[in-house]
Amino acid sequence: MRGSVYIAKRVGLAAGTVFVALTLNFILFRAAPGDAVSNLSRVPHASPQLKQQLMHQFGLDKSKWEQYWLYLDQLFHGNLGISFADQQPVSHDLAVALGNTVPMVLLGTVIAILLGVVTGTLAAWRRGGVTDHVNTNVAIAFYSFPTQWLGLMLLILFAGVLPTSGMTDEFLIDPTWWEHTVDVLKHMILPSATLALTLYGEYTLIARSSMLETLSEDYVLTARAKGLPNSTVVRRHAFRNALLPTTTLVALSLGYVVGGAILIETVFSWPGIGRAVYQAVLQRDYPMLQGAFLVLTLSVVAFNLIADLLYFRLDPRVTE
Repeated sequence: MRGSVYIAKRVGLAAGTVFVALTLNFILFRAAPGDAVSNLSRVPHASPQLKQQLMHQFGLDKSKWEQYWLYLDQLFHGNLGISFADQQPVSHDLAVALGNTVPMVLLGTVIAILLGVVTGTLAAWRRGGVTDHVNTNVAIAFYSFPTQWLGLMLLILFAGVLPTSGMTDEFLIDPTWWEHTVDVLKHMILPSATLALTLYGEYTLIARSSMLETLSEDYVLTARAKGLPNSTVVRRHAFRNALLPTTTLVALSLGYVVGGAILIETVFSWPGIGRAVYQAVLQRDYPMLQGAFLVLTLSVVAFNLIADLLYFRLDPRVTE
């Protein structure tokens, strides 16, 4: 019974969070000065009549309440609207951008998780030793580096070795499927590596802290008192329980995968959703921004809900 109540509360909380996020999604973009038509004042031959027609076409001449209810009605019917910038359905533009972003960001995130968990566990296992100090200090250093600075450093270091811009080589004429795949993977190395190096420090510090806390538990001390080797104690008794706090961090990171990495995609000109959001902000493209943040909100809330359910499965004490 407690489990059903816990799941119902979490699902209700997730639904409420989505509704609040949708409302803020509408308000925040319209709170900024200017709109999609304001930049036309600097364009020659942009008459007031043209701007008025565009305002009517984009629905910007309606009151904010009318725009809000129209926005909710369109979302309810699964319509994300038409982009102000290219007059294409937002769902189509987002699908293309997501198809470019998810492989690159997912690769970097998975590498960061694996590297962070391994280095964090080793640092806790060798607490106070050289391994601990090296892993912790390196993790803190990379966690502190600005993402765009780290990307620019990798770009400078590997400019003559790896592709540094875009997703494909424009001079690769009529490639086979294998040649195209290899070309995309080469272009993906630097942005994925930048993301992995940016994120792994966080996983290292969380995994180390969690492992140290677990190693001080009574059942771990009992296992050591039985004469079990330290490696066996860490692997069989401490590692699984130490991963519980990391579950939430992993779930949130996977949720942000679909949000892309705006700075990384801008530095490496990667045509993903992060760069699309950046361009939409410059162009005051409300439908594109609303659609992108809707996808990001749903993914974060969904993965956070999955993390809560995993906690319920792995640690029944959460319902007490």
